[in-house]
Amino acid sequence: MIKCIAVDDEPLALEILEDYIRKVPFLQLAGKFENAANALRFIQEEPVDLVFLDIKMPDITGIQFLKSLKYPPMVIFTTAYGEYALDGFNLDVVDYLLKPVPFERFLKAAAKAGETFTANQQKAAPLDTATFSNDYIFIKTEYKIIKINLEDILFIEALKDYTKIYTPNLPVLTLRSLKSFETRLPADKFIRVHRSYLVSLNKINSVEKNTVMIANQSIPISDGYRDRFYDLINRNS
Repeated sequence: MIKCIAVDDEPLALEILEDYIRKVPFLQLAGKFENAANALRFIQEEPVDLVFLDIKMPDITGIQFLKSLKYPPMVIFTTAYGEYALDGFNLDVVDYLLKPVPFERFLKAAAKAGETFTANQQKAAPLDTATFSNDYIFIKTEYKIIKINLEDILFIEALKDYTKIYTPNLPVLTLRSLKSFETRLPADKFIRVHRSYLVSLNKINSVEKNTVMIANQSIPISDGYRDRFYDLINRNS
């Protein structure tokens, strides 16, 4: 799935984008925003893979918004103004859609984003190897392979270049991404609570406001994961 948001100061344009996105099986709409400032605050907390971005907006234009991002996601410009096509090319956007956008043209742009996403995922494939089972994982870290029982994992933290697995013993560093652990570990035992944290449900000592406590460690629960987390907690309570 490609996690995306839509940014446009025209409510009708946002409704059309939302409808189009929901018709594409590999797109997941994470949010829609009528100004770039709100979109910026959102993706600083919850990174996304793709932004459908209008150009002419009040306060902050789509181009200014894109240039402000240190690590920009894929972008598809949606605009009524064709004269910005060169800017889109120079900013290396995936595609440039002129309003009104026919669904067939939107689908073509989405397919291009899908191809780019797949290519980027392959480039970013982890350098280490890992073997997953229902009870344990083998992780290659530095110059050795370590076996970690799933029942020993407290939580997993994403760092800048590594992922750190916390256990009652010493933490283990690996190049494998947090997303790969989220998709491979049992969903009934581990849950994402923040873009940087995956926690073991069995190790949670308490939950208070927007915080999970595990082994005297305070772990934040971010807005993008709060509802799913509490749904799961309530089902198990």
